[in-house]
Amino acid sequence: MKHDHSGDIAAKANRVLCCVVMLVGSIASSALALEQLVIAASPSLASPLTALGRLFESSHRNVRVRLYFDSGLDLRRTIAGMENSTQGKYFIGSGPIHLIAPGGDELITRLEQKYYVLPGTRRPYAEERLVMVVPESLVEAPASFDALAKDSSLRIAVGDPDLTVLGQKTKDLLVALGIWEQVQGRLDKASDPRSVVDHILNGQANAGILLGPDAVMESQRIRIVAVSRREVVMPIVHSMAMERFCPNRALCTEFLDFIRSPDAQAALNRLGYASAGSGSSLGDNP
Repeated sequence: MKHDHSGDIAAKANRVLCCVVMLVGSIASSALALEQLVIAASPSLASPLTALGRLFESSHRNVRVRLYFDSGLDLRRTIAGMENSTQGKYFIGSGPIHLIAPGGDELITRLEQKYYVLPGTRRPYAEERLVMVVPESLVEAPASFDALAKDSSLRIAVGDPDLTVLGQKTKDLLVALGIWEQVQGRLDKASDPRSVVDHILNGQANAGILLGPDAVMESQRIRIVAVSRREVVMPIVHSMAMERFCPNRALCTEFLDFIRSPDAQAALNRLGYASAGSGSSLGDNP
């Protein structure tokens, strides 16, 4: 006797379809339940903030950290426009900004003066220090910045002091150490950090001076032999603060506390940033 299985097949198909619909609905509900934490930041901080965001999400499964990048002036205009809007305190029509993390602290100071960020919420979390680098293959290398003045045969690749922040900070360091005049004739000026590295690897210079994160990015080709001390020259300090209309101050406070935690600081150290106000995992040298 032959059996007609079409009814059983249809029933199974319906059950499978129901399971799929329920699964999709569950995933959609979970996605909708995720809380967004939006950080408005400078593009120069994409790497450290992405690392911090992922680390925070790993222990906060219901939170998604979103990063919005813009230049300093445009970032200030965006925040001012949002806070002065009559349509509600919403960032480009899609939601509020929670935290602000510009490149360097000057913009946060200005935003505090305009009351665009909540007073007392600024948290320094990272510093960019100057480091001396040499080719990875170089066996004998100067062990400190002072050594640059002692060996008159050394050529030094630096950022152009008239054109770059790197160059300005480098000059500040060498002036503070009292060796600026001694090394003037041996400086090989470059237009950007990558050019400093190229000058070292091409043999135009024996050593170079970079900011920590730029040096770590090239760690397969160069190595760090000295790190500047903050008492000699002030590093570039990065802070984060809470936007005035942050909708979840408890979550923002938790994130601001997190970025100064040992785990967060270890992640930043691996990227070449020193812990704000303290020593660096790379070690300190004059």
